[in-house]
Amino acid sequence: MNKAELRKKYKALRLELSREEIEKLSLEIANKLLELPIWEKEFYHLFLSIAEQKEIDTENILHILQGKDKNVVLSKTNIAEHKLEHFLLTDSSVIRKNRWNIPEPEGGIPIAPQQIEVVFVPLLAFDEKGHRIGYGKGFYDTFLSECKPDVIKIGLSFFEAESPFKELFSSDIPLDYCVSPNKIYRFKN
Repeated sequence: MNKAELRKKYKALRLELSREEIEKLSLEIANKLLELPIWEKEFYHLFLSIAEQKEIDTENILHILQGKDKNVVLSKTNIAEHKLEHFLLTDSSVIRKNRWNIPEPEGGIPIAPQQIEVVFVPLLAFDEKGHRIGYGKGFYDTFLSECKPDVIKIGLSFFEAESPFKELFSSDIPLDYCVSPNKIYRFKN
């Protein structure tokens, strides 16, 4: 399957999940994350879920990060420049949904991509080599290219890995890990 076909397949699979299944699987993914050797870092980038797209609910991950007193960084989509802007989540952060229902901070304390040490990456599908398929707009690949080379990239998926993708682009940035409810995938990149 090509990327467009895989995108369609995994969007359909997610739409079949009930709210209860999403809550259960999201909690299992959050608990699996605790097994990773990432918790000594300070700055963690987290995406806030698009409920309408039946994405993984990242609220449990947010609670883990806050419980460990970590700095949580959220993104705001800058459509005009086709990039993400990053802000520290604080008690005074105001979160609103944009026109695509993406929950985003209205502003706040800006954080440079080079400060971020761990990125939780949204995806629709991923393969056994750590390549991911997102929504196809390239925002995360651009963002990850701006981070330090040793940033830890962790995909989160309700589903297991596909066989290696044949359709890759030079701008695609592979993951270091992907966590599903049943397994932690470790990639050597």
